[in-house]
Amino acid sequence: MEAILAIQAACPEIAQWTAWDYDRVARGEMAGWVATENSNVGVDAAAAVAGAAVTEFAAEVAGFLVARRLSSELEILNFAVESEWRRCGIGAALLTEALQWAETLQATQAILEVRASNLAALRFYERHKFEVVGRRPRYYTAPVEDALLLTAPLG
Repeated sequence: MEAILAIQAACPEIAQWTAWDYDRVARGEMAGWVATENSNVGVDAAAAVAGAAVTEFAAEVAGFLVARRLSSELEILNFAVESEWRRCGIGAALLTEALQWAETLQATQAILEVRASNLAALRFYERHKFEVVGRRPRYYTAPVEDALLLTAPLG
């Protein structure tokens, strides 16, 4: 858990969750994946988080993604890769695992919000078939900023 919180703290552009929020993932209220530094994608392929799995990976976590199913959609709630492991395929591996999981649940699209100023994330999502479909004014705080709503079709 500490490794995930450390990655998150180094990424002020993402949602700043608490240990309690991530504990909800471990309890199965949401789905989560971690990527480790020992993967075959330049870093380990994404592994699903279940129960205590987060602590098993704690010393070597390179990235994480948290999502949930909402009706026929996959909602990506939080997603980050440690700065030294970016552009190594970890983010793509995590996203691929989440999207494949969503397809097993017959989700028809993936949705997420991203800070309007987070150009690196916007380019990443564009490469993965996400499109901007809306704007939520003043959605984020510290600093106050608009969120862009992105969607991608599944299947």
